[in-house]
Amino acid sequence: MSKSSRLATHCASLADCRMCGHASEVRPIVSHAVSPKVMLVGQAPGKVEISSGKPFAGRAGATLFRWIARAGVSEEIARRSIYIAAITRCYPGRSPSGRGDRVPSPAERDACAVWLDAELRIIRPALLIPVGRLAITRFLPNQPLDELIGQSHQVEHAGGTSLAIPLPHPSGASSWIHQDDHQQLLERALGLIAPELRRLGVTADSSTRSVA
Repeated sequence: MSKSSRLATHCASLADCRMCGHASEVRPIVSHAVSPKVMLVGQAPGKVEISSGKPFAGRAGATLFRWIARAGVSEEIARRSIYIAAITRCYPGRSPSGRGDRVPSPAERDACAVWLDAELRIIRPALLIPVGRLAITRFLPNQPLDELIGQSHQVEHAGGTSLAIPLPHPSGASSWIHQDDHQQLLERALGLIAPELRRLGVTADSSTRSVA
């Protein structure tokens, strides 16, 4: 079975997952990339993703895709060429504090880990882009973000080895990006991602051939 076929089968199973017992309207959010070489891993979908059915469809997503555009790839091409995963795939609900969304529980993360591990095995990404602390610490040491963002890292995972270039969380609820020289670290990370995307054929003029 081809990678595209295996991924399509996987996504169909993921879309039917109800392991965590969320409300009936809360469904797993699934990427529509066909045969990607790059994976982006976020934390969890937001409320707007319930109706859109697309990962990173809200304000945080708009910020994320502006960042990716600065690395030379439009949102349209990114969604087609980059498999967008997450630590958990269903909207977890609002934070009890009222600020932002609830961080997925350890039980939810454990339940969803099987999906991420399967995707890593199927895709075997050459480039891995973890976004936000929860995703970053899934692949990298639990260190301050300013020691991790702006650098490339070789990481091992269920699918083998990938080059990982982490990004901060694009949510407006995150203040990290506005502190100290963190904007420079973001720019450095995007500067590292851009040539990797070009090397892998994910560019502004990507064709169906480059992602098949």
